[in-house]
Amino acid sequence: MRITARCLVTTSLVLVTMATALPSWAADVDATSAIDTVTVYPDGATVTRTIALDLASGDSTLVARDFPLSLDPSSLRVEGEAGAKLTIGTIDARPPRAAPPVNLPELDQRIEALKDQRADLQGTIDSANARRKFAQHFAEASPAGLGEKGEARPIAEWRAAFSAVAEEIATADAAIRDAARKQRELDRQLAQLEAERSAKPPSKLEVRIDVAAAAATKATLRVTYAVRSARWLPLYDARLDTGAKDRKPQLELVRRAEVTQSTGEDWTNVALGVSTARIGRGGSAPELGSLVAQYPQVPKPMALGAPSELARPATVTRQVQSPAMAKVADALERVDEQQAIAEIGDFQANFRIPGRVSLGAADGAKSLRIMSMSVPADLAVRAAPVLDPTAFLEASFKQPDDAALLPGKVAIYRDGIFVGRGKISASAKDDIVRLGFGADDKVRIERAVLKRNEGSAGLLVTTSKTDERSFKTTIRNGHDFPIRVAIEDQLPVSENEDIVVEMLPATTTPTASNIRDKRGVLEWSFDAKPGEIRDINFAWRVRWPKDKSITIAPAG
Repeated sequence: MRITARCLVTTSLVLVTMATALPSWAADVDATSAIDTVTVYPDGATVTRTIALDLASGDSTLVARDFPLSLDPSSLRVEGEAGAKLTIGTIDARPPRAAPPVNLPELDQRIEALKDQRADLQGTIDSANARRKFAQHFAEASPAGLGEKGEARPIAEWRAAFSAVAEEIATADAAIRDAARKQRELDRQLAQLEAERSAKPPSKLEVRIDVAAAAATKATLRVTYAVRSARWLPLYDARLDTGAKDRKPQLELVRRAEVTQSTGEDWTNVALGVSTARIGRGGSAPELGSLVAQYPQVPKPMALGAPSELARPATVTRQVQSPAMAKVADALERVDEQQAIAEIGDFQANFRIPGRVSLGAADGAKSLRIMSMSVPADLAVRAAPVLDPTAFLEASFKQPDDAALLPGKVAIYRDGIFVGRGKISASAKDDIVRLGFGADDKVRIERAVLKRNEGSAGLLVTTSKTDERSFKTTIRNGHDFPIRVAIEDQLPVSENEDIVVEMLPATTTPTASNIRDKRGVLEWSFDAKPGEIRDINFAWRVRWPKDKSITIAPAG
């Protein structure tokens, strides 16, 4: 029988002040809960705990003292099943009161006895210090001789005096060290007892649930709540098979979820899932205020942001497998990671991890495979020789899944070799996704400066200054197969009508401009035949008033 609600269970009245209004005839029943299911979002998590218990007929208040302090009390919800009619009343969440220890008199006696022992040891240290000081004073104040008239005495008597002083100092030092060690141990015991004596702050939250049972019954309740100190980040493995004469390039993209949590509770043997829904952004779009045009205020100085890190993938070395190794590999079963069960909706995607998972609050991140796909890939070589003449292999594919790709880090593998790390952008179904797969050493690119001339322009009178530059980029395809090549370069962009930028006729016509919505970034793309050498010419001129100076620098 499903539990019915007496109050608004769907809104779960969580009122700390309701504790004083509870019926006096409702008996408190201690309950223990266990985490059963966790769903992690990019900005939080929902946790479901189960409570299984026997209930007597009538009204009761279930008291569970094992909930985390980090939960959002307004998110508490309760449902479940019972063998008889069971009604849920108010739900109350509160920190339990800090209670003093029950053996307080005994603790006080032990603390007093340890303090007395410490005082006795301090007396021993003070006595030994006085003895040592006296021996040192005797050694420093003794006369030149040991006789009555200061005459020198036999050397044996001197040695006896020296030995006596040294023995006194050594005995005193040993007593001081021994007493100090015992004091340190007493201090540790005193600190522990003082901590036990103090009322400890609560480490868990107390949840109280009012229920009314029509008859004695067994019941199972599920209590769900939200916590903020948990999240998951998308990670990817991109594994490119560059293909051969008998097969086309293929790309396997493995999605992973990196789950972390610091909720204060351990998730042990739970059914775990991740969802793309965001629970921390609220339900509505932000409301805009008025937009005011006014004279600029004096800006406050701001710290410059750190530049983004750009990681260049490592050079690839192809690994050759011996026939013997191949024969052994054929005889073995491939071991695959388990994969999540995907539930793709119109507004979100949920992934349920098979089996049970454990993740402690202090365990750090755990990476779980949630999905994979294999798609045909189009290969190309891309380079920006104005910054780096290296040609980088790029694979592109059309995103086939209904579940959107979220932005995240990607580990790059080319023909089974790890070649570096990169980033993947957010993309929906049918978007074109491009990923870099390291340097292609068989495509050589060289960029040469053909001309750089700064001068003046005007027929009779100099009216402006100019900066004219021209470049030649040479591409050589060393592969024995054709490959798509894309070369990028920069044309200066003017933000002032007095500064005029023009691309000169000697320029090889670019195939695209303002790529990736970046002004002035040009692209020349073509299919390079095996062994082909091709030149790309690029020339531009900037003109500005003669009485001013300009700079040509990266934007931002």
